[in-house]
Amino acid sequence: MAIDTHSTTTAPPAAAPEDGRLSGRALLVLFVLCAAQFMVALDFSVLNVALPVLGEDLGLSRAGLQWAVTAFALPSGGFLLLFGRIADLYGRKKLFLTGLTVFGAASVLATLAWDPASFLTGRALQGLGAAVIVPTGMSLLTTTFPEGPLRDRALGISGTLLSLGFTVGMVLGGVLTDTLGWRSTMGLLAVAAVVVLVLAPGVLRESRTVERPRLDTPGAVTVTGALLALIYALTTAAQHGFGGVDVWGTLLVGLALLVAFVAVESKSPAPLVSPAMLKRRTVAWGNLGGLITFSMMSTVVFVLTLYFQETLELSAFRTGLVFGVQGVASILAGSYAPRVIGRLGARRTLAVSLAGQGVFTGALLTAGSSSGALLATVLVSLASMFHLGAIISYGLVVTSGVPDSEQGLATGLVTTTQQVGLTIGIPLLGVLATTQASLFGGVRTVLAIDAAIVLAAALLVALGLRRRA
Repeated sequence: MAIDTHSTTTAPPAAAPEDGRLSGRALLVLFVLCAAQFMVALDFSVLNVALPVLGEDLGLSRAGLQWAVTAFALPSGGFLLLFGRIADLYGRKKLFLTGLTVFGAASVLATLAWDPASFLTGRALQGLGAAVIVPTGMSLLTTTFPEGPLRDRALGISGTLLSLGFTVGMVLGGVLTDTLGWRSTMGLLAVAAVVVLVLAPGVLRESRTVERPRLDTPGAVTVTGALLALIYALTTAAQHGFGGVDVWGTLLVGLALLVAFVAVESKSPAPLVSPAMLKRRTVAWGNLGGLITFSMMSTVVFVLTLYFQETLELSAFRTGLVFGVQGVASILAGSYAPRVIGRLGARRTLAVSLAGQGVFTGALLTAGSSSGALLATVLVSLASMFHLGAIISYGLVVTSGVPDSEQGLATGLVTTTQQVGLTIGIPLLGVLATTQASLFGGVRTVLAIDAAIVLAAALLVALGLRRRA
């Protein structure tokens, strides 16, 4: 029996004026949702600089420091699809507020941690809260702002802050750690969660489907297990390479669970991810574009960090300033991206943005081993501007034409692609930079491969998203 796809969403707070301007209430909604997304993006990077100090304070070994990252990455990526679908069925606002509560409480625990176990528990719960906040926040945004100029602007602002959050986290983490200690990085997240949690109940409106089919438990178990296994394997490989039995073992388990998930979904009367959703060209090709732009840009940032500090011998502070310039470029790109999308359409913008990211990543090969910091700064900023265009447009491509009743699922796919992309880039390519005899030669090799992959993806996405007559 077909499921009624009407949503109980009340009239959107954004009054949808024809000129595409945002009303006062719409701006409040956008502020709350973007603040939550920015907070989660900050959590991905704010702790990185603090890890050595944190390890010494809590008694975490160098190998144990990996779990400060992995404990967050596993639940934050593994449960995205599940919570996105649960939000569709039982209420997006309700789940969003629950996620904020878990994230805030976990940040307090991580701030006050007295030993490795308490800290890692806090990080894991932070990841669980993030897995609720990200897809529910995105689906609240896409169901609040209708397709067209309003959604373009809203996703443009959201994408800008998402990109900026990663960059600000790298700079802010170093400043906070040097001045107030590593605990202040986690305390900042706790304060941010409380602020958003205080504002959200009075600003957001509930949104969910009218009909509530039973949750596809077999599908939820297989896909969540697959994502957990794959993210664990790739995160571990980023630290120790692909030689470990645990890496290959969990990779195989993850792939087997993915195969089982596809089989389960093809027979389920109310699948977690309907085959019809995955067969949409916009969903398939849009997510491919998102996967490539996130994975390849994260690799560029990783290898350039090595290049600036070890080849050009820049300090950590000056390296942070370089990526601060990249953040400014992202803000500029975010202000212009909706206009470009309005002229070209989201599909063409995605292909063009990938092409631009690939071109300027390849241009980084012109930077020298004894100089070139200024050139590299300019080029990575230009690459990041196109990267942001791809981030915004791929979210629009994937969610366009999807009924409100499935927006949680669609945005769950978008954010899962984002998380997996951030996870796979460095272990797949970054290790080439650190295992070659010459670091500079390794960086050049990675940049060349990275650029080729992005340019090939631009061509494939352009062909895959061509409108049929």
